[in-house]
Amino acid sequence: MLKLISNLSVLIVIGLLGPDVLAAETRIKGTIRVIDGDTFDVGGTRVRLFGIDAPEGDQPCTDAQGTELACGTFVTTQVRDAYRGKQADCRQTDIDRYGRSVARCVVGGVDVGQNLVASGLAFAFAQYSRDYIAVEKAAIRAGRGIHAYQMIRPSEFRAQQRAAAAVVAKTPAQVGQNGCTIKGNISAKGVRIFHVAGQRDYQKTSIKTNKGERWFCSAEEARAAGWRAARR
Repeated sequence: MLKLISNLSVLIVIGLLGPDVLAAETRIKGTIRVIDGDTFDVGGTRVRLFGIDAPEGDQPCTDAQGTELACGTFVTTQVRDAYRGKQADCRQTDIDRYGRSVARCVVGGVDVGQNLVASGLAFAFAQYSRDYIAVEKAAIRAGRGIHAYQMIRPSEFRAQQRAAAAVVAKTPAQVGQNGCTIKGNISAKGVRIFHVAGQRDYQKTSIKTNKGERWFCSAEEARAAGWRAARR
């Protein structure tokens, strides 16, 4: 009985206010400032684009030769160049756990989420929506954007990062003479690989500075110097 009364109350409110008034409460319009591949500030409101998942800013990918590339940074740059300063019209569908508005956004009459997936700059986020799955499959077949490289889905990357952080919290890090804890190792084949505390080979990896190996204070520093992250 209570549920019926509640439903009737909602219908009465809709009848009095009209659908356009209620829809206006979930509209977000304004100039875009790109935060990353799937997150914008629209007129001062932080918006997470509905139904898509773009690579994290520090997420790498590899080409056919096994060379590591900064695909996350590439995606953010491409999205920023495409949408920075444009006018967006968004319809909110939810609020996520970080307090961001989850919304479908349109720019110039084109669905932003669909366009990013079609361009190979984001994955369809099937956990929350199946709207862009067919679009993603077409982008994969065409090898567009990040689909020209080997890359795990951003959700998997985040899960790996969380797991690694949990291990690091339990594993004492070794410290180099410069006070840094990341080990920049050079393999027998000359491949430069860095290891962080908690990874499988961290403890048994020794650093021989006379061979050009070194310690780093951050992953960004290691990548900038030409080292890639250890896969395990």
